[in-house]
Amino acid sequence: MIVRINGSPEEVRDRITAAELVTERGLNPEAVVIEVNRRIIERENWDETVLSVGDSVELVSFVGGG
Repeated sequence: MIVRINGSPEEVRDRITAAELVTERGLNPEAVVIEVNRRIIERENWDETVLSVGDSVELVSFVGGG
């Protein structure tokens, strides 16, 4: 199915959860915020948040620096 991830249309598998998307992309879950359709998803709800065709997902990673 196609969803928009950070503004770009991408193919993801059907019934993928927000948590699985983060894992499959190799992102550190402790350093990511997920927004689906302009709504921030609380970390404790990632496993229950199933993406649907046409969803707009923003994955925001925090990067430390100095």
